[in-house]
Amino acid sequence: MTKPRKSRIFVSLLLDVGVPVGSYYLLKDGFGLSAVAALGWSSVVPVLRTGWGMLRQRDVNALPPLILLANLAGLLLSFGTGDARLMLVKDSAVTSLVGFALLGSVVLGRPMMTATLKPWLIKGDAGREAAWGRLRRGSPAFRRAELRFSAVWGIAFVGECGLRIVGVYTLSVDTMVWLGTVVMIVTMVVAFLVSGALGAVPMARMMVRMIGAGGSGADSVDHGDGVPEAERNSSLTGSTHG
Repeated sequence: MTKPRKSRIFVSLLLDVGVPVGSYYLLKDGFGLSAVAALGWSSVVPVLRTGWGMLRQRDVNALPPLILLANLAGLLLSFGTGDARLMLVKDSAVTSLVGFALLGSVVLGRPMMTATLKPWLIKGDAGREAAWGRLRRGSPAFRRAELRFSAVWGIAFVGECGLRIVGVYTLSVDTMVWLGTVVMIVTMVVAFLVSGALGAVPMARMMVRMIGAGGSGADSVDHGDGVPEAERNSSLTGSTHG
C-alpha cells in the first residue's frame, strides 16, 4: 500500500471514528452537555464529510447519499425525542439500511460494492480494465465472485446492526459510544478479510490469468470449472471429429 493511500486511510479513520468518539466525551464531560446534545454535535463531522465527498466526486454510487440521508433522518428523529439511546440506534439503523441495500443489489444482480471494488482491482491500468470488462461479460465465475463480495458486506452490516442494538439497550450510553466503535471496526476488518477471500482475490486472479493469456476474449473466459474457452472448444471439436 502506497504512502498517500495509507495517509488517506488514516485521515478517514480520524475523521469518521476518532473525532466523533473524542468529541462526544469532550462535549459531555468537558463542557457539560447532555448525552443527546453531545451525540448530536459529535455526528456533525461525519455528516459534513459524507456530503462533501458526494459534491466533490459527483459519481453515481448510491451508497454515500443513502448514508447521508439515513444520518440526517436519524439525527432529526433523535433530537425530536431527546433519547440518547435512540441516537445510538440511529448508527445501527444506518448500517442495517446499507446492509439490506447491499443484499438487495445482490439479489437484483447489480452489486453496489462494485463501485468501490472495481477501482481497487483495476488500479488505473488499461489492461486490467479491459480484462475486467471481458470477464464480467463472459465469466459466470467472475460475476459470482463479484456478487459474493457485496453479499459479505451486506451480511456484515446487518449483523453489526443487531449486535449494536443489543448493546445499546443492555449497556450504558457512555460504554456504547466507544464499544459501538469497536464493534464497527471489528466488523469492517472481518468483512474485508472474508470478502477478499471470497470475492476480490478470486476476481484478481482471473484478471491476471486473462492478461497473461493475452486477454483474447473467449480464449480466457472462465465458466467456473477452470477450463479456458479455447481448450473447451478444442475438446469439443476433437470429440465431434472422433
